[in-house]
Amino acid sequence: MNDSNIILVTGAAKSGKSEWAEYLSKNNHKPVIYIATAQKIDDDEEWMLKIRQHQERRPKNWQIWEIPVDLPLAIEQVSENHCILIDSLGPWVANCLEKDESNWQIQVEKLMFSLENTSTDVILVAEETGWGVIPAYPLGRLFRNRLGEVIRLVGSIAKSVYLTVGGYAVDITKIGVKLPSPHC
Repeated sequence: MNDSNIILVTGAAKSGKSEWAEYLSKNNHKPVIYIATAQKIDDDEEWMLKIRQHQERRPKNWQIWEIPVDLPLAIEQVSENHCILIDSLGPWVANCLEKDESNWQIQVEKLMFSLENTSTDVILVAEETGWGVIPAYPLGRLFRNRLGEVIRLVGSIAKSVYLTVGGYAVDITKIGVKLPSPHC
């Protein structure tokens, strides 16, 4: 890996993942490109409220890119004098669920290649979904498994991995033992 600075922020729902990633981005002292992976669903009031809350919290000088699927290309288009904040990997995985296993693995390989070869700082937010009930339906299990795979792969190349829990952001790279690198 080059000198890029990959940071992964993960945690449960409403744990402060996005707020911590935004804090890290603001303190990066580089222009921020915020990549939103969630797609707007106009008839889902709760979802639209969540999107508005995220929008209102962001500084006005951040560039906003709405990239539901092609994260690798977006990462490759950003110059090194920027900080990329990707919020988040969960919607990105959801947006790719229709891909068969072969095409999904190609997408993951492209993402990992772009992260490993970028010269910019990248902060990624990811939802921990595997700590709850096993989903009752195949599509839910597919989502959980794919997201877990991506989180582990990104974590394996990240300079720092933060877990947000109980009102704290814990740098688990300082207190944890790194697992052997997974293969995608």
